[in-house]
Amino acid sequence: MRAPCGQVSRPPLETWQHGGVTSATHPSSFPAGADSADAVLLGLDPEQREVATTLRGPVCVLAGAGTGKTRAITHRIAYGVRSGQLMPASVLAVTFTNRAAGEMRGRLRSLGAGGVQARTFHSAALRQLQYFWPKAIGGEVPRLLERKIQFVAEAGARCRIRLDRGELRDVTGEIEWAKVTQTVPSDYPAAALKAGREAPRDMAEIAQIYGTYEQLKRDRGMIDFEDVLLLTVGILQDRHDIAEQIRTQYQHFVVDEYQDVSPLQQRLLDLWLGERDSLCVVGDASQTIYSFTGATPDHLLNFRTRYPQATLVKLVRDYRSTPQVVHLANGVLAQAKGRAAEHRLELVSQREPGPDPVYAEYPDEPAEAEGVAIRIRDLIAAGVPAGEIAVLYRINAQSEVYEQALADAGVPYQLRGAERFFERGEVQRAILALRGAARSGGNDPLLDDVVELASQVRAVLSSTGWTSEPPAGSGAVRDQWESVAALVRLAEDFARSRPGATLADLTVELDERRAAQHAPTVQGVTLASLHAAKGLEWDAVFLAGLTDGMMPITYAKTDEQVEEERRLLYVGVTRARLHLTLSWALSRAPGGRPSRRPSRFLNGLRPGSAAPGGRAGAAAAERGLRGRGRRGPALCRVCGKTLTEAGELKLMRCDDCPSDMDEGLYERLREWRAGQAKEQGLPAYCVFTDKTLVAIAESSPSEDGELSMIAGVGRRKLDRYGADVLAICAGQEPGGKDADDA
Repeated sequence: MRAPCGQVSRPPLETWQHGGVTSATHPSSFPAGADSADAVLLGLDPEQREVATTLRGPVCVLAGAGTGKTRAITHRIAYGVRSGQLMPASVLAVTFTNRAAGEMRGRLRSLGAGGVQARTFHSAALRQLQYFWPKAIGGEVPRLLERKIQFVAEAGARCRIRLDRGELRDVTGEIEWAKVTQTVPSDYPAAALKAGREAPRDMAEIAQIYGTYEQLKRDRGMIDFEDVLLLTVGILQDRHDIAEQIRTQYQHFVVDEYQDVSPLQQRLLDLWLGERDSLCVVGDASQTIYSFTGATPDHLLNFRTRYPQATLVKLVRDYRSTPQVVHLANGVLAQAKGRAAEHRLELVSQREPGPDPVYAEYPDEPAEAEGVAIRIRDLIAAGVPAGEIAVLYRINAQSEVYEQALADAGVPYQLRGAERFFERGEVQRAILALRGAARSGGNDPLLDDVVELASQVRAVLSSTGWTSEPPAGSGAVRDQWESVAALVRLAEDFARSRPGATLADLTVELDERRAAQHAPTVQGVTLASLHAAKGLEWDAVFLAGLTDGMMPITYAKTDEQVEEERRLLYVGVTRARLHLTLSWALSRAPGGRPSRRPSRFLNGLRPGSAAPGGRAGAAAAERGLRGRGRRGPALCRVCGKTLTEAGELKLMRCDDCPSDMDEGLYERLREWRAGQAKEQGLPAYCVFTDKTLVAIAESSPSEDGELSMIAGVGRRKLDRYGADVLAICAGQEPGGKDADDA
């Protein structure tokens, strides 16, 4: 077994709580190791210090966005360990993402508390399940099913229920919700109806698919991620001896993001605790945005009812955002209603003043994307790193127009939630080269006269084609460069934090990160949904597409659902440290009716708007509702189905519906695009995406107005390429000749 970086290798500990997984350190947080318990408390504000020094009994920390909650709880654990009040192996810190767990392990290790276990609920449960399965059940542990959507599709087919792609994703989500709320297939219809679920299919059909899915897993000896929690709960309920063994090992618990705990996770936590109350929970009801997965803030809000003697600490000093950003965040929540709103925290910025938030209105979505891209390009030119900028939107389907706009502007970007970092080919090749150099040691000629670790890494990766300067433009080549550059930056940070570290130490760190899916930061503008942005922060944030119907989303019907949408906007606002831009488009496509209105959540906050309930606000709402009613949803021109995906909206038909595309025209457009891309040194999609070419070939426009109506053909592209495209559609060469004469 490998030892953690910088430590001497030792035999593995034959206990279930260790399991051979060592900690990974986040490169952005390498604080100097504290040399005493009192030193751990240095730099904490009074409220954070109270959290850190309250080590006994139940503790509830209400922590607003940017208030240093991770700092408070990691210093709490470290102070307990360094003062001798907590044994490292007796503490289990639980959070919700591998990245957060990796960051927590790194901070704890730097503070001298490296023996503490910091895991996700699933990771901790899986470790226990694997260790105790032979004793409790017997035989081998079932294999883990990482992608359940394929099994759900097969279950639907066996039930003779056809699911399209959207329904397949939504039915899978319903099954996950049922399992975390401990609902069996036969009880699903009643439970879903009681919970007000917006089921994508008939609830009886979903129950049938759910039951068949469970049978498929049993037949093939597999379990899914929800089963990991369910089975662990079952073992701990039935086997008191095993439960006591775990309780003997873990005597102190810390739970981060407690507002996101599901009923199943709370049941597991209760079983870990037993009759004890050595529990510290941290959360913010105003950041509850995952109720669709079964998460509920009730456990956080009821904590002092369950533990009347609990210590309550509120963290409201915001160290992340400027007063201008914090003022807007507080304003968003000031209009909130419901139980979570009753416990909202009024943040107080600790930073110097910065620029006011920018509100931008555009005539259509392509113009909005182009405006955002231009603003981003200006920020980068002014010195803001691309990796410190994010564009956040409500649904993933909104990303396409921003991908195109950023590519047009020559700005590198990365899609959060796309291919995993360590699965990228260029990353795997780079790590393989580093591992080979580490094994060669002093015999590798690349490392002659190169002593410092970061210089060694740059020398090794230069042999694989990496350069210190990025390639021009954007596209695949730039994306690959950014991935390898992220490894170089990680090596530089690692070398600064570990003087004397070797290439071998670095490869161990990379292996640990890959196991935890704890990726370094890639220097490109982040494109992400608001849900995916939770827990992250950037210098500059663009909140795009803020119209009623998108924020709040159109299917948010109940007051509770609308309030969760408001909290989602609050999370988006609080991701920004310095620059914040909020934008919306009055129509979907160029030339469309300007019937949209800005999000109602901005009423009374954006310039020229009235607070909710005011005369101007009511009039605006009435106008917006009238406009929306006349326009209606976008419908497929073939089958009449409502369209939601960006690609389908571009074609104005479902992907599966037959196309009336002129194949010859499409091939001529592709040939022309290839020539333009080669001439300009750009990837082909930077000229026009395939979907845009299909849309052009299907509509065969004859004038500028018709061409500009096609999504993906913005004003700049119309000016640059419009004459050529219209000539090709008219059967002519771009130079004006007939295609037959060319």
